[in-house]
Amino acid sequence: MDQRSKHLRTLIVKALEGGGRGHLGSSMSLVEIMRVLFDSYLNYKSDEPQWDNRDRLILSKGHGCLALYAILADKGFIDESELVTFCKSDSRIGGHPERNKIPGVEASTGALGHGLPIGVGVALAAKMRKQDYRVVVVVGDGEINEGSVWEAAMSAAKHKLSNLTLMIDYNKLQSYGPTKEVLDLEPLADKWRSFGFAVDEVDGHDVDSLDASTKRLPLNKDKPTAIICHTIKSKGFPFAEGKAEWHHKSGLKPEEIKAMYDCLI
Repeated sequence: MDQRSKHLRTLIVKALEGGGRGHLGSSMSLVEIMRVLFDSYLNYKSDEPQWDNRDRLILSKGHGCLALYAILADKGFIDESELVTFCKSDSRIGGHPERNKIPGVEASTGALGHGLPIGVGVALAAKMRKQDYRVVVVVGDGEINEGSVWEAAMSAAKHKLSNLTLMIDYNKLQSYGPTKEVLDLEPLADKWRSFGFAVDEVDGHDVDSLDASTKRLPLNKDKPTAIICHTIKSKGFPFAEGKAEWHHKSGLKPEEIKAMYDCLI
């Protein structure tokens, strides 16, 4: 990890420290994906979050919101000092993101399987209104067990939504076990192709590979795109990487917080 990736993870740890809990594993696998989207792909104005021509980013796996909050703070949508209020009773940044409460949040998510259906509607609206904004939906791999995802995928292909990109955080570990054991997703790339998507696969922690993939969008002018991002749950923290018990942690101990900070020095 370079210093920027460590910095964004440090912001997440600050929020975890403030709230004493959170979806660490689910957020850390997202960091480079969110970083590349906000650093070099999405068009937006942090001082005008409802700018009509902005690109729309929908974090469908809402439990990974700490990664979104970190990049929103980094980009000036919210103040960095607000991160330490995470999950406090008087805070607006809770365990799932809420639209119209947090600048930069396009959809209230957390009930899994909703983000792609919303994204299809938003992308279709752009086509109907002849607007040029693009829509990116970020989903978790366990989340795509939901049938609503595949219904939305069929609709996206039918309407040739080339302005829609789906990014799959494929860390291969959902809340209570490996995706291969819970509900095997393979052959994942072939599934998305069969549903009418153009498909790319990248290392989801390789910033250069992610950047190169987004620069090629749309992969097909008549199809939506799915980018399968191969990631590691809890990336950056060797003691937690690939361990289901770090999907979410409550009652984080001071020594656990310190161990996280130590990994980011």
